[in-house]
Amino acid sequence: MRVYAGDVPSVSRLSVAPVKGLALLHPEEVELTERGVTLNRRFYLADPAGSLVSGIDHGPLALVQPSYDPEREWLTLTFPDGTVAEGSAAGDGDEVESDFYGRGVRGRVVEGPFGPVLSRYAGRQLRLVRAARPGDACDVHVVTLLSDASVEELGRQADVEEPVDERRFRMLIGLAGCRPHEEDGWRGRLLSIGEAHVRVGGPVPRCVTTTRDPETGLRDLDTLKVIKAYRGLRDGKHLDFGVYGEVERPGRVRVGDPVGLVQEE
Repeated sequence: MRVYAGDVPSVSRLSVAPVKGLALLHPEEVELTERGVTLNRRFYLADPAGSLVSGIDHGPLALVQPSYDPEREWLTLTFPDGTVAEGSAAGDGDEVESDFYGRGVRGRVVEGPFGPVLSRYAGRQLRLVRAARPGDACDVHVVTLLSDASVEELGRQADVEEPVDERRFRMLIGLAGCRPHEEDGWRGRLLSIGEAHVRVGGPVPRCVTTTRDPETGLRDLDTLKVIKAYRGLRDGKHLDFGVYGEVERPGRVRVGDPVGLVQEE
């Protein structure tokens, strides 16, 4: 195999969420495995019946800052008012199965202070759940890709004064050096990203979470209306923005790494 020569895009940002729906972290590098980034969405939130709870349900969850040390199995959550909840992240509580958009995900409740503090913050009873396997708590596929140019184009279409914050889309890998929505044309192609190879999949359908300001968790921009206006609906219902991917060759990915289509022999 060889990577196409010429103008090569690059990794502009990496975004991971140790707890699905809580604040994003932006490491300078990640290890991309066949199950994605193992620290990404290692945990998720569920109600007492096991139903998934995310930023769709309560936008300000995105303001809770997580810190996870996998070697110590220690999780710390810092809330906007300065409250800190921390403790073992082993996940040795009750077994839970949650519906992730038609896909069953198994996990165990993480005991300790997390559930009570999260419940008070969200105003509803919540439990912190550790997914049984890394990668299981991703929405559909373990890799998501979105170019900076696509976000900039959305801003132009929305006619807003301030740049649109790409964090509202919560994508694993941001791409610089692309044309707007260039990533849409890579479906089925093999992409070299740093040391890893990713097979690009279908488009990512967007939800109301993207309408929320990452700094406040409140709705401030009707991204869905804008996407519909200039990109239309797929199959009469999906509002697509960005693409999925699956890892075919694991490897290290760093901010600034080149990204290119691979010509397969």
